[in-house]
Amino acid sequence: MKPNYKNIYTHILLKKFPHKQQSCLSILNKTDLSDLDVIELNKMIFGQKSQETERQNQKYRSYNKTTILEILDYKKKNNLNDSQLADHFNLSRNTVSKWKKMFAI
Repeated sequence: MKPNYKNIYTHILLKKFPHKQQSCLSILNKTDLSDLDVIELNKMIFGQKSQETERQNQKYRSYNKTTILEILDYKKKNNLNDSQLADHFNLSRNTVSKWKKMFAI
């Protein structure tokens, strides 16, 4: 069962960051939040983290098939190579090439 991220982030914005509420409305107004939407909301609310924290958190990320396909679609739409896509989503190039092979893209 998936957590209700919409509800969680709405409460965070109301209680701690009411000044950022307007900038996040476009994402929060969606009926269903994708994993990429959650990552984007997190960046918008809490900002960038230090490199050490980011590196530590990267170990525990996992992506479902839908999110992987969204990421690969982003690559096509923006005409990126594997390195550029990996840098944008903070992934390794090996992960991107593995996903491309898995989904034959």
